[in-house]
Amino acid sequence: MAIAAAVFLPLGILFLLSGFIVNLIQAVLFVLIRPVSKSAYRRINKEIIELLWLELIWLFDWWANIKVELFVDQETFDLLGKERALLICNHRSDIDWLVGWVLAQRAGCLGSSLAMIKKSSLFLPVIGWSMWFSDYIFLERSWAKDENTLKSGLVALNDYPLPFWLALFVEGTRFTQAKLEAAQEYAASAGLPVPRNVLIPRTKGFVAAVTHLRSFVPVIYNITVAIPKNEPRPTLLKIFRGRSSAVHVHIERHIMRDLPETSSGISQWCKDMFVAKDALLERHLATNTFGDEIRHDIGRPKKSLLSEHSTPPKVSKPDHLRQVLLQS
Repeated sequence: MAIAAAVFLPLGILFLLSGFIVNLIQAVLFVLIRPVSKSAYRRINKEIIELLWLELIWLFDWWANIKVELFVDQETFDLLGKERALLICNHRSDIDWLVGWVLAQRAGCLGSSLAMIKKSSLFLPVIGWSMWFSDYIFLERSWAKDENTLKSGLVALNDYPLPFWLALFVEGTRFTQAKLEAAQEYAASAGLPVPRNVLIPRTKGFVAAVTHLRSFVPVIYNITVAIPKNEPRPTLLKIFRGRSSAVHVHIERHIMRDLPETSSGISQWCKDMFVAKDALLERHLATNTFGDEIRHDIGRPKKSLLSEHSTPPKVSKPDHLRQVLLQS
């Protein structure tokens, strides 16, 4: 542990220092540029925030050497990063958001990837502040308090000058066995399909998002994340310790205008997607794949802190140092 601290203490200090510099630049731009041109502010902020997020992606790509395999049809693959999209995803671990950033980085829209997240995240130094400057929507998990906040945050994206991804974890909380058992008990008592691999989605936020976004966001990406059976489940702590793993990500693209018009219909559509997602995850458990015919190896950038697009690398990270940390 002493060796791990010796490595990560300077890395942590570097991240905080660079983060404070990014926050200062964002604050200056917010005061001087945003009142004159919100579009220019957002374009500049996209480039600045990517410098910070790439530091975390470096840990994922090069320190922990986690491989992401993407399962998606070719048409959707070609459109990733080129269109506005609302993302819904199962919430299995504390790195789901980081997997999303990795996908966004590969697609070229890391700096314009947004999310609806709990308000407490706003008070995280560097990360939370950077998100606030970048149009993330902070919610208190109370509909009475969040309804107007959500509406104003969504409507404000209408004039966003770049393709963006807006992520929403509709399960409302991270998956655990205890939460699954509670969801199963509720589903059985209510006559609903009993889930095995997901929680029952909370659809108020999703209904509001579709209602306010459908006029200017053309698609929904239904994302399913799974871990191969022969791989250890990655966590933030394991990433910091340099433990390798793999993640499978399945993406379905749905046209926003094809969704029902009524609130009840939109809510049921979301619930149906999670019933299908549950079945998809069950098949993944049995076959260890989402379908080899739609598999894409998205590689990782050779210069995570300098560029957005690169071919898969041919060099490896310092494995000896990683082994020392694993043993400490």
